[in-house]
Amino acid sequence: MKNYSRTDLEAVISKVAAVDPALEKSARAHLDNLTKPIGSLGRLEDLAVKMYMASGGNPPKSDPARIYAIAGDHGVNAENVSFFSQEVTRQMVENFLRGGAGINVLATTSGVELVVVDAGCMGGTFPEHPRLIQRKINCGTANISKGPAMTEGDCLKAVFLGIDLADEAHREGINTLGTGEMGVSNTTPSTALYCAFFGLDPKSVTGPGGGIDAEGVIRKTGVIHRALSANKAVIEAGDSLSILAALGGYEIAALAGLIIGGAKNRQMVCIDGFISTAAYAVACKLCPAVGGYSVLSHASAEPGYAGVVKALGRKPLLHLDMRLGEGSGAALSMFMLRAAANIYNDMATFDDAGVDSGN
Repeated sequence: MKNYSRTDLEAVISKVAAVDPALEKSARAHLDNLTKPIGSLGRLEDLAVKMYMASGGNPPKSDPARIYAIAGDHGVNAENVSFFSQEVTRQMVENFLRGGAGINVLATTSGVELVVVDAGCMGGTFPEHPRLIQRKINCGTANISKGPAMTEGDCLKAVFLGIDLADEAHREGINTLGTGEMGVSNTTPSTALYCAFFGLDPKSVTGPGGGIDAEGVIRKTGVIHRALSANKAVIEAGDSLSILAALGGYEIAALAGLIIGGAKNRQMVCIDGFISTAAYAVACKLCPAVGGYSVLSHASAEPGYAGVVKALGRKPLLHLDMRLGEGSGAALSMFMLRAAANIYNDMATFDDAGVDSGN
């Protein structure tokens, strides 16, 4: 696998164009001329406007859409922070490939393609599968409660894996990307990243993740405190890439790259829940312009998510009390993007329909 430098990443980020806010006026004017009361489709109209702006002023397109479920293991699992054992990451990847997981059902229901990626699972290679991309960088991260999760070099490899996935999808005509993940214990590094980036208290952000009890949440909170202490110098220095390498995971870094790559290509990116939003936070720190191309799919039921969204200054699209991960919320939000695009493109204007607009 190729080695990458910070200069390589800066070159990609320099190609991400901030959306032009002046485009909003023409998009709103078009929507206001459709056969409905002004603003009556609420956030669907907001989505259509965002998609119009992200496209550079072209009619919004949502399809084809693809979710990348990126998998990686975490050394911090050794600290008993998860209800599940380490082996479950690999077992769930195999379940994805058999079509038996929640994300499989929701992606199929929404008419969205699902691709699974091994970025850092424990163990060797998986049996070949047409929906599996095997680009393992390492067999899991190191234990963040004792030091950095990844070397900077491996972290950059993971980020560029995500950028490459976005570019491959773009070449194949994919208009919308979705972030999915699988990695036992990955709410722990995600929480640590939120605390490091936004100065949040681990006690206010740490939740049950995959289903630990109240005593487990207390233990997990302590582990996150230790992770922040073990990597204190890096956090205080404030360099976003170094913080990602210290506290993140291979799947989180790859998802951050996917978000940046998608923005570079003017693809819309549907961000899933708690873990994917940590990747989005990383991407925003590295490249603030990605916000113009990204949608927070849903409000995770993890207790600390509301504070994270407030720190990000964003508003999730759906509120369904979900906390599955895997890309489940992304699959549902992709249907909303399709609806918004179709409203913009297919609904009649007052003149077309011969309806009095009241003006």
